Amino acid sequence: VIISWFSLVIWSCIGIFGCSSKQDPYTTWETYQGDPGSNQYSSLGQINKGNVDQLEVVWVYQTGDSLGQQSQIQCNPIIVDDILYATSPTIKLIALQAATGELLWEFDPALDFSPHVNRGVTYWESGNDKRILFTAGSLLFAIDAITGKPVVSFGTAGVTSLKAGLGPRAADLFVISTSPGVIYKDLYIIGTRVSENADAAPGYIRAFNARTGAVEWVFHTIPKPGEYGYETWPEDAYGKIGGANAWAGISLDVERGVVYAPTGSASFDFWGG
Repeated sequence: VIISWFSLVIWSCIGIFGCSSKQDPYTTWETYQGDPGSNQYSSLGQINKGNVDQLEVVWVYQTGDSLGQQSQIQCNPIIVDDILYATSPTIKLIALQAATGELLWEFDPALDFSPHVNRGVTYWESGNDKRILFTAGSLLFAIDAITGKPVVSFGTAGVTSLKAGLGPRAADLFVISTSPGVIYKDLYIIGTRVSENADAAPGYIRAFNARTGAVEWVFHTIPKPGEYGYETWPEDAYGKIGGANAWAGISLDVERGVVYAPTGSASFDFWGG
């Protein structure tokens, strides 16, 4: 566990991921877990079992967050165009020069998200429009990847609610996302973490428009009338049962345009029968 600071070790003086060809999907780390398919694999061979013992610390970045109770970093950073993007223990979004550790910018949601963790961020671009999409609490932010400023054309001044598309029942219920969404064209597809008790919000999977923040589609993990699998549930399950949420993250087959989402159980987690 890394406590309140980043440490990036680089053998020699070369930015391992930033200088690689983008043609090979396994030589960069522009996506959470390495690539849209979540393979967590790199084909790079510069660091290997013959020289790994020669690694030295090149730089250390101190986030400045408190060393109190919420001091862990679970974020898997990404590197795009030699810039490292990650979140701090208090879910501040930071951009660092990957080769030197120099802070380029920091975005602080300025809210209390202390009980929550963030495991990664998502990069989207269209021409010169480059954005980092990330969640903090029940909010989804779109931040300019170059300036660190909110993208005002997204949602309301750069932020929208993670409860959008879940229906009125979710308004006062616990909804966050610890794992980042995936990008397919202009869609940001994401699951959520909800309560594990009887009062859980619906665990629907949704696609947000990466440009506007609008909800483009909703997949009801507990189906509604007329939807596939509806007859396998109690008749009114969709209206009163929550959960069945994809809290662990989503994998994407880009060529086929298919997302794969493991889900938890419907609420609540224990059956007393």
